[in-house]
Amino acid sequence: MILVGELGDLPPGESVRVHGDVAIAVFNVDGELYAIDDTCSHQDASLSDGWLEGCAVECPLHAACFDLKTGMPSGPPAKKPVRTHVVSVEDGLVYVHESSRVGGAVPEEVV
Repeated sequence: MILVGELGDLPPGESVRVHGDVAIAVFNVDGELYAIDDTCSHQDASLSDGWLEGCAVECPLHAACFDLKTGMPSGPPAKKPVRTHVVSVEDGLVYVHESSRVGGAVPEEVV
């Protein structure tokens, strides 16, 4: 489990980059929190620096879009999905439960 920070420090429409085995981007979409691998699968660019469009993020480098729920790209230039991760809030603190595979996995302690 990776501590992201206080929920109040991640307002709607914002994102933050945290470090796990790889960098992870955490997004607040109208109060719903999502986490995906921070590096675009097309080329080395930080998705936390991208633009939120509904429940997707647009890569700032070549405009590839990734669904924050599934990690799937919406089309070229990205062809490979990124990993998704479970996000939880406990006592006002945001945590990421890092997944080991694309598609994400819900850790047993979160279920």
